[in-house]
Amino acid sequence: MKKNDRRYNAYIQILKEELMPAMGCTEPIALAYGAAKAKEVLGELPDRVEVFVSNNIIKNVKSVVVPNTNGLKGIQAAVAAGIVAGKAENVLQVISEVDDNQKIQIHEFLNKVSMKVSALQTPLTFDLEITLYLKESFVKLRIAEYHTNIVSIIKDNNIIFGTKEKMLTERVKELPMDETIGDRKLLSIKEIYDFATTCDVNDVKPILDPQIVYNMEIAEEGLKAPWGANIGSTYLKCYGNDVRVRAIAKAAAGSDARMSGCEMPVIINSGSGNQGITVSVPVIEYARELSVTEERLYRALIISNLIAIHQKTGIGRLSAYCGAASAGCAAGCGIAYLLGGDLDVINHTLVNSIVIISGMICDGAKPSCAGKIATSVQAGIFGYEMYQNGQQFKKGDGIVSNGVEATIENVAKLGKDGMRQTDKEIVKMMLAI
Repeated sequence: MKKNDRRYNAYIQILKEELMPAMGCTEPIALAYGAAKAKEVLGELPDRVEVFVSNNIIKNVKSVVVPNTNGLKGIQAAVAAGIVAGKAENVLQVISEVDDNQKIQIHEFLNKVSMKVSALQTPLTFDLEITLYLKESFVKLRIAEYHTNIVSIIKDNNIIFGTKEKMLTERVKELPMDETIGDRKLLSIKEIYDFATTCDVNDVKPILDPQIVYNMEIAEEGLKAPWGANIGSTYLKCYGNDVRVRAIAKAAAGSDARMSGCEMPVIINSGSGNQGITVSVPVIEYARELSVTEERLYRALIISNLIAIHQKTGIGRLSAYCGAASAGCAAGCGIAYLLGGDLDVINHTLVNSIVIISGMICDGAKPSCAGKIATSVQAGIFGYEMYQNGQQFKKGDGIVSNGVEATIENVAKLGKDGMRQTDKEIVKMMLAI
């Protein structure tokens, strides 16, 4: 792909937007980011707080530990951390610089300040509104569609940011994307492969280097200490120590650490740290085992990252469809490339793997995510191994359609539309526990 091709710059822009650092599970961190920004506008600590969130945010915040809070979980903890100690300029690392005194203040704030949390009636899967009150003054901030997308800020009925259209009480079905956002409609497996195998790696090196460093560091940390359900170390104990097992175990271990409040950053993918870990750590582990060049690793990571984003574009940021499934299958494609696979091999690797794992539910962020990551990476690798052994799923086998793009489209329909009621039932179950 030539540099003057519009897809070339779009793909680089997409990688820049999607591969950003975050510390902690991204849904509570988005709440902390919004709260920190609202407090910045208010100027002082509030004396009352109201929070409205969509069901998927309730689901993804309920059971995960918020970093730098001494083990607190939940929406209130995330919002309080952002208000008391957040630095909005750090975006998804908003609560990465919290000292011991501030941790105490977060607990004190929760005990002293009234905070009401309610479900938001909205067609958007990602939608949150935070209002901070101080005597007669207030600041209302809304984030929608994705984790850092502040669409409106109001202070004392004055519009600080946004437009009246974005502040209507009746929720819009879809908010317009910022002009700077890379066009995901330009993504296809064929063009991703073309870009990955021909681009100037110097154009992507600054984007991918932090992913290699951050995500491998938290994966190693996940194996060193007893984080969460210890899926990674259990996997190694049960299945050995070859590269296939290590690739699966390290990805799971990184997730276990994140879900349990590990205060280390990761580079996310599709708005998720777990997906960022899943799409990169197995590929990096294989690259090290195979002693490939740095350039080949970069190209493999381009394949895995963009294929994950391509799958998630149709499904959406949040749904009842587990995002680890998309990421694990994409990792299988990156590994296939490292092992010498061409476009045909990658196409079949993806189809084989996504039809094996599709339908795995997302029931929020928590330690079992690590188990789902292990299963998804295993499916991704097995999809490649199937094709190498002359086996493949064919058109008409369930949701397998005519070609990789049509199959991806079917999975997107399943995840976004078909599992909509499943998502509602999952939230009901979680709130009843």
